[in-house]
Amino acid sequence: MMESTPQYRGRFAPSPTGPLHFGSLVAAMGSYLEARSREGQWLVRMEDIDPPREVAGSADSILHSLEHLGMHWDGAVLYQSRRYDAYDQALAELERAGHTYPCSCSRTEILKHAVVTGDGPIYPGTCRLGVNKQRLSYALRVRVSDGPVEFKDHIQGRIRRHLKQDVGDFVLRRADGLPAYQLAVVVDDAMQGISHVVRGCDLFSASLRQIYLQSLLGLAHPHYFHLPIVVNDKGEKLSKQTFAAPLDENRPVLELVRAWGFLGQDLPVLFEAASVSEFWAWAVPRWQLSGVPRQRQIPLSGLAGC
Repeated sequence: MMESTPQYRGRFAPSPTGPLHFGSLVAAMGSYLEARSREGQWLVRMEDIDPPREVAGSADSILHSLEHLGMHWDGAVLYQSRRYDAYDQALAELERAGHTYPCSCSRTEILKHAVVTGDGPIYPGTCRLGVNKQRLSYALRVRVSDGPVEFKDHIQGRIRRHLKQDVGDFVLRRADGLPAYQLAVVVDDAMQGISHVVRGCDLFSASLRQIYLQSLLGLAHPHYFHLPIVVNDKGEKLSKQTFAAPLDENRPVLELVRAWGFLGQDLPVLFEAASVSEFWAWAVPRWQLSGVPRQRQIPLSGLAGC
């Protein structure tokens, strides 16, 4: 049974693929401030269901960085790698309702026939009518409908897309048997009673897919807030793949002030001598969601002092 929840329950859900960097700090800070300013709860979930991409020790490193930066979470950290049974149950429910089908297509085969967009290749529905039975392993995809999926984003405005045209049937279980990100997030948000999701604009497409799955499973839709993402001079999102530098843990308040400014908040005067706890005591009551830029990305080089 799902536990009772307060009016506001948010979360930060990093993947353990490397140390916390400035881009992930912005996402963590936005979700933390929105929760604390509403006197809500803020949970941490470790999205560790993609072993090939994970870096040993990263989960502990991220948690240490959050604590060092004064972002203390409520309750125990949830690790997705310990919840495979819950994902299997949700998948079985979708299978019984006829919403899924097996797919034997390789990535190379998909790329050969699919239109590729910024969100990746649009799956052309090759296996809707049957799989290649000579293959030993199959992914499992969800059938998407022809109609639009939309939601009101509390920062960026209304978002509306046709999943069938813009994404195609997407994977819920990978060919290696691992649960896909979209399914795991939906199941965990429901179990944890997440009411508000604050994260980066790079996850617009994920939000639309997750809303679709929530509808199929009869689950509530959280409120969504998409923050501008931090990009480098090439327009690439800061990440391990783009060689994002880890945070300077010797100057935590400076890192917090930089992220505060990135989120469009009025910068403090001569705050360098403050402690981390003093920063949060000052920042939480001054947080203004209306100040967050209605942009999808902002270059790191455009920040003062960066």
